[in-house]
Amino acid sequence: MDNSLLANMAIAVLPLIFAITLHEAAHAYVARYFGDDTAARQGRITLNPLPHVDPIGTLLLPAGLFLLSGGMFAFGYAKPVPVDFSRLRRPKQDMFWVAAAGPFANLLMAIAWALLHKLMFHIPVNPYYTQALVSMCLFGATFNVLLMLLNLLPLPPLDGGRIVVSLLPLRQAIAFSRIEPYGMLILIFLLVTNLLSALLEPMIRFCLLLLQPFL
Repeated sequence: MDNSLLANMAIAVLPLIFAITLHEAAHAYVARYFGDDTAARQGRITLNPLPHVDPIGTLLLPAGLFLLSGGMFAFGYAKPVPVDFSRLRRPKQDMFWVAAAGPFANLLMAIAWALLHKLMFHIPVNPYYTQALVSMCLFGATFNVLLMLLNLLPLPPLDGGRIVVSLLPLRQAIAFSRIEPYGMLILIFLLVTNLLSALLEPMIRFCLLLLQPFL
């Protein structure tokens, strides 16, 4: 493994951990706020990444894709946050806020990384860490935008699918939710056929363009 790849991995680790951990903790926190403390009782409202780690989705998959792409791409997922929607005070309406909490956390982190990137140009340059921090900020902003947009795809069991279910009339919501057992298979198909990249890349570029004043 060459030094540049190792450097890229070191730069990516912190943004990856924060992006995934805060995304899942946000779901758990909002679920508790609206009446379901299932995830809270399992210790999922925490900045400690360990309770959110899925061995395959959080470790093996992103590491493998990162290595195969030469440090240019990473994709993964955390352990799903358990939500008992029947325990929410208004199950169908509150599902919207629980589902939206994760992508919203990623949006806030993307903005935070972009602001930090801007700040880096107003502090003295240090040859040992300035460039690494600049690269980390760029990766953090980009990865959080990617994670936000990916999760907002209207495909159960992604957050976007849950949001659609919460907004549809009951009969249509029940029909749409029947897609869920096949959702991950559809997502994998989109990934391996590069349709996912074709769909997400223009949206990622647009979001980063909106963040451009800070980058």
